Amino acid sequence: VRKGLALLLEPEGIEVCAEAHSYAKALACAEEHKPDLVLVDLSLGNENGLPLITELSRRAVPSLVYSMHEDGHSVQSAFAAGALGYVTKCELHEVLITAISEVAASRRFISPRAALGLAEEVAGGTGLPARGELSNQEREVYRLLGAGEATRAIAAAMNISPHTVETYYTRLREKLDVETMAELRRHANQSLRKHST
Repeated sequence: VRKGLALLLEPEGIEVCAEAHSYAKALACAEEHKPDLVLVDLSLGNENGLPLITELSRRAVPSLVYSMHEDGHSVQSAFAAGALGYVTKCELHEVLITAISEVAASRRFISPRAALGLAEEVAGGTGLPARGELSNQEREVYRLLGAGEATRAIAAAMNISPHTVETYYTRLREKLDVETMAELRRHANQSLRKHST
């Protein structure tokens, strides 16, 4: 994904000075290269990208989130951590180019799909469960499950293994206090339908 982004950005006159796969590596690269901005995914392998955003903000390094997560909670969390911009991976690449230009100039930017997720959150909640704090990944598994996706489809959409998806199922059942997969799927579906109405 990082290589693909570099190939996309460089013809637009945007220099990719470094790439990183972890919190520690990203901070080291930021210290060495002094970039105009850092493009951050909320999922850094097994790490959460929010602490990285917070630390970059503390060091006065602008960060732009580029994430598959479109829910208002994720968008709010990113801005609260110090991000200057948020673009979802479903947007056209022109949106990302514009976002990079805006954030590099120290201006806030939010993409249309991220703005919609934020508006829905403010208007009445995301429809996701209130009990237990869910991680971004758990929330996305829950959403896809509610949409009727099978385990392999969820794994493919999130670029994780089916076994990892099943691990998220277990965590969701514990946090939502439901015993079976049928109950979990029904819970997620009802939540999604409530959110859509």
